[in-house]
Amino acid sequence: MDETIYLRPRHRIRVKPDSLILLTHIAQINAPGHLQGLLPQIPIYHLSKADRETVVIDLMKMITAIKKQVPAAEISPVGPSQTIIEIAGRKRKVPFLLFTLIWILLFLGSALAIINFHVDVGMRAAQEKIYYMITGIHDDTPLLFQIPYSFGLGAGMIIFFNHLFKKRFNEEPSPLEVEIFNYQQDIDRYILLNENEENIKHFDDDR
Repeated sequence: MDETIYLRPRHRIRVKPDSLILLTHIAQINAPGHLQGLLPQIPIYHLSKADRETVVIDLMKMITAIKKQVPAAEISPVGPSQTIIEIAGRKRKVPFLLFTLIWILLFLGSALAIINFHVDVGMRAAQEKIYYMITGIHDDTPLLFQIPYSFGLGAGMIIFFNHLFKKRFNEEPSPLEVEIFNYQQDIDRYILLNENEENIKHFDDDR
């Protein structure tokens, strides 16, 4: 009888504190029919209060748990060799006052950056010249040109980031979303490498 089990660990999952992690939570399983009811319910790890914000489950731990239930099984792993478990609710919440202060600081900083950029490139003089070319009138404050330009600047930022509050204009990710994705990938790589370093350290200590 064919006992080959194809196992594809998930890259990252999010669970509640003190949860029992089953094999079906952290991996996709393709197995013979007589094993399909058993394998998903195999316990892999039980979260405890000692666990911090993330826990890394190695593929070898999954294989060991499967072998205890099905000793004769032949396991063919596919994909990543580790799964990151993010524990929901363990991250520290930012106080509302601190969040407001940070928001105001970022808002003022962004506004000053835009103002200084316009001063550096001589935007006011350029707008006055463009206004004179269109109307033939000299005006030190061409509001008829500056006001639409200001609205256009804001609209351009909205289109660039592909978001208006929670509304998306299309399925293409914005540059900010791409940067956040890359940042998350770097964090995941750091967590996996750090976990390996801790395992090596513990192994050396045991020796």
